[in-house]
Amino acid sequence: MISRLREKGMELVFLAAACISILCVALICIFLFANGLPAMREIGVAGFLLGKVWKPGADIYGIFPMIAGSVYVTGFALLIGVPVALLTAIYLAYFCPEGVYRFVKPAIDLMAGIPSVVYGFFGIAVLVPAVRSVGEVWNARGNSILTAAILLAIMILPTMIGVAEPALKAVPRSYYEGALALGATHERSVFAAVLPAAKSGILAGIVLGMGRAMGETMAVIMVAGNQARMPKGIWQGIRTLTGNIVLEMGYAAGLHREALIATGVVLFAFVLMINLAFSVLRKGEHA
Repeated sequence: MISRLREKGMELVFLAAACISILCVALICIFLFANGLPAMREIGVAGFLLGKVWKPGADIYGIFPMIAGSVYVTGFALLIGVPVALLTAIYLAYFCPEGVYRFVKPAIDLMAGIPSVVYGFFGIAVLVPAVRSVGEVWNARGNSILTAAILLAIMILPTMIGVAEPALKAVPRSYYEGALALGATHERSVFAAVLPAAKSGILAGIVLGMGRAMGETMAVIMVAGNQARMPKGIWQGIRTLTGNIVLEMGYAAGLHREALIATGVVLFAFVLMINLAFSVLRKGEHA
């Protein structure tokens, strides 16, 4: 009897924790949409989303340059970071000696705990001068799309590796051994048999990395240049959606503040679409 009561009590505790989590997400959504949608209506949805001029002093709020900046920075970060993360995960799962693994794995995990501002200082001290010197032929600015993308690629590595490596290790050993039995080499067995079987977990890591890159603020602000204008190439500065909110929310009021909250709604919609696309891909694999 006592055992059943304990089980029922713990069941209620877990249910309450789940309900609190759902309630927190629901409250955030209600706050964003209740404050952001009226601003979109007042400004005009098309003018807000597709407008190329952001001038709060003149009550002109077009966030298309920030949308483009976020997409460019995130896209280039994934282009740089995904191959590195995937190859690193494969190395750790199937090629890394035990002695090396004991040092490499904790070092990668430690990267996830480094504060964003520290990555930002690294970007200012190392990446900005390096990009400026490499791209001086093209009149490159150190604070640019490329700098922000490289920094974000470094920051999302531990997230993607941390998901992809267990996914590779979770593939049944029979896949690998079967490929070896058919005459494949160690490398070919891993890339031709194990890697496709772990595709779902690898995609999950990429989606998490994309979400981290899309939502990163402090480090990007420190190296991206923060010009609210349309991107003019990877060597020029931009402003992202998150950067736009952080830079101006401290002094915004009235319609300006509501426009920044509406920017958060757009960012939320982007992240939601990414997760929905991932869910559709997973359902397609299992269909």
